[in-house]
Amino acid sequence: MVANEDALWERMSRPLEDRLIVTPLLSPDQLNGGSVDVRLGQEFILMKRSAKGPIDPLLMEQDPRDYQERVRVPIGEKMILHPNQLVLGATFEFLQVPRDLMAYVIGRSSWGRLGLIVATAIMVSPGYRGSLTLELANLADTPVYLYPGTRVAQLVFHTLTEAGAAYPQQGGKYTGPVGPEFSKLSLDRDWAIIRSLGQARS
Repeated sequence: MVANEDALWERMSRPLEDRLIVTPLLSPDQLNGGSVDVRLGQEFILMKRSAKGPIDPLLMEQDPRDYQERVRVPIGEKMILHPNQLVLGATFEFLQVPRDLMAYVIGRSSWGRLGLIVATAIMVSPGYRGSLTLELANLADTPVYLYPGTRVAQLVFHTLTEAGAAYPQQGGKYTGPVGPEFSKLSLDRDWAIIRSLGQARS
């Protein structure tokens, strides 16, 4: 069930261990109509055009800095996002999601009509803590400027069923960041299986 505005405000006033935290809320109208607007943070991860060949997630030792670099854009300044370019950003806000809530990240349509797609992995798991990494892609034919501090997406929260209330605290590989994170695809357990299958054939 989708949590409405009153329910979200109530969850934000509970004791710390059971509280929904979205901070800082620079304006109370960020929470409106059952969703919470989130702003674009100041740190970005860009793909290097001079990357060392194709990205191979099977190579566990591959350093993401070989093909990505981190930049900081202060509030009040802007960064250009070219057509067909992908950058990783993060929410300005830090989140703490109680274990009986989860959320979906939805890009704002006002940005989408300019060609900006917030192509993030859209589910925020129960128990998540940290800023959210956002995959930002420009699908238009015209460059667009990104301004840190602007509202770029919204969170829609859902309450879990009674059985889901006992959902364990999340300790996933992306829990706890305070800025955009490099991909950790190489940490997936599937790669060991794929590598062993490949060795069996050779």
